[in-house]
Amino acid sequence: MTPGEREDVTAAPPGATGAPRVSVICIFYNGEQFLDEAIRSVMAQSTGDFEFLLCDDGSTDGSTSMALGWQARHPGQVRYLQHPDHANRGMSATRNLGLDAARGEFIAFIDADDVWRPEKLTEQMAIMDAHPGLGMVCGTVNYWWSWAGGEDVLVPTGHVRNRVVPPPEASLALYPLGTASAPCPSDMLLRREAVQSVGGFEAHFTGARQMYEDQGFLGKLYLSWPVWFSDAVWLDYRQHPDSSVASVTRAGRYHEVRQYYLDWFERHLDSRAEPAPPAVRAALARALRPYRRPVLHALAAAPARLTRLPRAAMRRARAALRGHQ
Repeated sequence: MTPGEREDVTAAPPGATGAPRVSVICIFYNGEQFLDEAIRSVMAQSTGDFEFLLCDDGSTDGSTSMALGWQARHPGQVRYLQHPDHANRGMSATRNLGLDAARGEFIAFIDADDVWRPEKLTEQMAIMDAHPGLGMVCGTVNYWWSWAGGEDVLVPTGHVRNRVVPPPEASLALYPLGTASAPCPSDMLLRREAVQSVGGFEAHFTGARQMYEDQGFLGKLYLSWPVWFSDAVWLDYRQHPDSSVASVTRAGRYHEVRQYYLDWFERHLDSRAEPAPPAVRAALARALRPYRRPVLHALAAAPARLTRLPRAAMRRARAALRGHQ
């Protein structure tokens, strides 16, 4: 397959004869440093009931030939996909490229710098099978620093573990409207019906905005589908300075990107046929307040800051306030 060609695959309905249970989608762009390791972790899964879609976002390094090599060695199970003319369209558009070709009942993503543990698919499918209404399963994540000599950190996803979380509970509890840790895309197992029902990923999250591209999808999912946060560890989530989050934060663009997401999410709530849950509207208004009403936000935050002051500083602040009355 030469650059510019794209495999034309019509997705089969879930459970169709001959369709794999899981469609694994690996998106990559110039990922030759880690891609082979990510692919090997998928091929080493304890179940072989999956297809593996290697989705190239216009790479110019050796990762394209690496992916084509895996397709050649595993015809029928591994497929290479790319945008027309080998274009670079961003992470969400490339996830959608894989979704368009997916034939499995379930969808799993792995980014090119991450590594799965061998029981990931088997154990996640067991949870999905035990709870047929679930839209997503994910687990506790190993923030993987030790690959470069650091110390690993286990980060639980979500606010509760090992129970069904009905909508819109996750919207309120998890980042970016709540404080609990959000899922890593490489850790999620999704029901394809759920992914299709919310319209897949939002392709306009490009460039620096890709830091929130997974949140664009999850924000829609949490409103409509129950999810499950496990205490099991299935993912080694590689930490390195070239990641999207690290790059955007280092460039000082975090709040710009966060506001873009929040503005989009407000428009999404407005566009839904069903009225948005009032609690979600209220949480979104609080999240937007620093950007739209910065003075009001500063005044609202002042009492909380004052309670953290030492007692002597509190006495000085009270005295200063009395002097201005």
